[in-house]
Amino acid sequence: MQPFWQIPFWTPIFTVLILIAVAWEAVWKAIALWRAARNGHLVWFIFILIINSLGILPIIYIVFFSRKRG
Repeated sequence: MQPFWQIPFWTPIFTVLILIAVAWEAVWKAIALWRAARNGHLVWFIFILIINSLGILPIIYIVFFSRKRG
């Protein structure tokens, strides 16, 4: 078996991992953008829209900076 770093880049497993990462980012980004727009947080909206961070920045916004409803 080949070591991990010698596996060709474009194999089916990498394709699946990339698709999962894209879906993960899209879901968190959509939720955070929706909350930032509803709360009138223009700066957060712009940062979340521009920066791709695999969902880290949107999760930080949702957990710590968006207003809680209810």
